[in-house]
Amino acid sequence: MITTDPIADLFARIKNAWKVKKEKIEVPYSKIKVGILKIFQEKGIVKSFKLKTLDEVKKFLVVYLNYIDGEPPYEDIKRVSKPGRRVYMGYRDMKPVRQGFGFRIISTSRGLMLDSEAKKRKLGGEVICEVI
Repeated sequence: MITTDPIADLFARIKNAWKVKKEKIEVPYSKIKVGILKIFQEKGIVKSFKLKTLDEVKKFLVVYLNYIDGEPPYEDIKRVSKPGRRVYMGYRDMKPVRQGFGFRIISTSRGLMLDSEAKKRKLGGEVICEVI
């Protein structure tokens, strides 16, 4: 299935898997998804992920989700910057998400990173998502 926003598709698959307490999901491969999943792994949303190749063209990521006492570690993942409306934020404008209990993923000139790290490095960029 081809979607116009593959990152939103990743988030939808994770949220849907959380609702039915699924252990793993498969998503089509892309470099930005790998970057997002690495951050999710640091934050405890996913246990691990691996690349699965069907043939030379089709690549998938198998994502193993993490649960804390049978519940998802966060309530929601919101896509902020969409293909139709890009949202950018300077490091001075970065306020804590949910009084510090959530986080943002920012796409900066130095790659994908958490909003707290981007603020430390004094980098702004495109807001990919907010996790609350």
